Amino acid sequence: MAADVDKRTPEEESKIWPQNGHRTPGSGSWIYRGMWTLLMICAVPVLAFGIKYYQDAQLLKRHEESVRTLGAEGLFLFSSLDTDRDLYLSPEEFKPIAEKLTGITPPVDIEEEVIHDPNGETLTLEAKMQPLRLDSMTKSKDGFLGVSHSSLSGLRSWKSPAVPSSSFSSGQFRVFLPPKNKGEVGDTWWVIPSELNIFTGYLPNNRYHPPTPKGKEVLIHTLLSMFHPRPFIKSRFAPQGAVACIRASNDFYYDIVFRIHAEFQLNDVPDFPFWFTPGQFTGNIVLSKDASHVRHFHLYVPSDRSLNVDMEWLYGASESSNMEVDIGYLPQLELQSTGPSTPSVIVDEQGNIIDSRDGSGEPIQFVFEEIHWSSEIGQQEAARRLEVTLYPFKKVSYLPFSEAFERAGAEKKLVHSILLWGALDDQSCSGRTLRETVLESSPVLALLNQSFISSWSLVKELENMQADEQNPALSEKARLHLEKYNFPVEMMVALPNGTIVHHINANFFLDQTSMKPEEEGATFSFSGGFEDPSTSTYISFLKEGLERAQEYLTQ
Repeated sequence: MAADVDKRTPEEESKIWPQNGHRTPGSGSWIYRGMWTLLMICAVPVLAFGIKYYQDAQLLKRHEESVRTLGAEGLFLFSSLDTDRDLYLSPEEFKPIAEKLTGITPPVDIEEEVIHDPNGETLTLEAKMQPLRLDSMTKSKDGFLGVSHSSLSGLRSWKSPAVPSSSFSSGQFRVFLPPKNKGEVGDTWWVIPSELNIFTGYLPNNRYHPPTPKGKEVLIHTLLSMFHPRPFIKSRFAPQGAVACIRASNDFYYDIVFRIHAEFQLNDVPDFPFWFTPGQFTGNIVLSKDASHVRHFHLYVPSDRSLNVDMEWLYGASESSNMEVDIGYLPQLELQSTGPSTPSVIVDEQGNIIDSRDGSGEPIQFVFEEIHWSSEIGQQEAARRLEVTLYPFKKVSYLPFSEAFERAGAEKKLVHSILLWGALDDQSCSGRTLRETVLESSPVLALLNQSFISSWSLVKELENMQADEQNPALSEKARLHLEKYNFPVEMMVALPNGTIVHHINANFFLDQTSMKPEEEGATFSFSGGFEDPSTSTYISFLKEGLERAQEYLTQ
């Protein structure tokens, strides 16, 4: 019976399958599946576009309804809590308001691997602060360039640490110990990884309350909260987080240096946000390899530069409102251990208590042995390794202004000099885009190492050098630089005597590299063979500086 199911003559067969008069087994099914697959491939992007269009339309509708209901300033406050930007507040997003209204703060997450030993050692930290010198700001006067009294209210009122003294268990500092694949002197690692880069952009400005810290962020958040109640452990701009380096080691102890990029929100509702961003927090901790004992802890904002804090504040009720920017000098912000960590009780070999902390809380008196390191590197070298981890552009050495010109003269090289408003290698920076793009490009790094001595300088510091009558040669070099400077950043190529042979402003440079090669008005050539226009343009800038220098030298 099965053989009689499909009996057709060749003529009948050719009418059904006319191609060459032959039937291809399964070809009808294949054509059907192919057409269906093609249809589905075409339908997916159309469907995705439709869904996205619908979601955007709904979001726009909710936004318009929110403006009508709350007004611009009310929506601004709402948006500061709405971290995922869906115009709905989840319980987690509403938590800062609940805490403010009830006065009850739930316990923060505790890192899982930290086991609190009630008989473990305790470390006491003291916070010290000298407030920002308002006269170091260029825009500190009320009413000057958009600065109102309310804008600076949080800054003016922050004059002392929020928590002058606090005790910690030594085990909490386990977060500074190196991971299992690190352990040698000079090793660096991320304690809190940075999640931002030049492609991801930056975090929003219209926020008042930091997100709940988790894992290793908990200790860092607690430490910085001793200064101010609203620290943001992950700054708005890259590089965020914290890095550490083993400076010294022996069988029992590490000396670990660290650097943290965090910031504070000084204003609260109804004032608009005011971001206070120290250039960096740095310091070191000496602790046992099992974190049972902390010999020393120090965290501080370096104050060796004339400007060390970036400040940015909104004065409008939206993320796109105008942002005012200023830089200032913070003399002191630091945490210091009052002594090594100590136990609350001492027991003998049989477990009997032989001494304990008395009711006054006075620690037990100990005599601690001196630590001898079996392997170590210098403090400057450890700091350099942290810098390179945070900023790949620091693979090139950037020397102080006077040292750079001395070295250039000795080695008969040109000086690649950058003059800017804020520091190039910390968060008080006006050259953020520059350092995250061309200055860390491999071809640029290679050319700078080969043919230049590099340096960057603060405008304020060169102004002080220019006014120094005791050093006329250095004063003249500073004057030549300031003569070519335009806000915010100027890149220059200079002879060892300070003569500027070529220079370009960062804003003009960015405008040029955003233009297509064929666009009229693109000053620099894009024919250098590099795919990235910024890299090829900076290479052209440096090479043109080398060519112009030859003209000066042959005159």
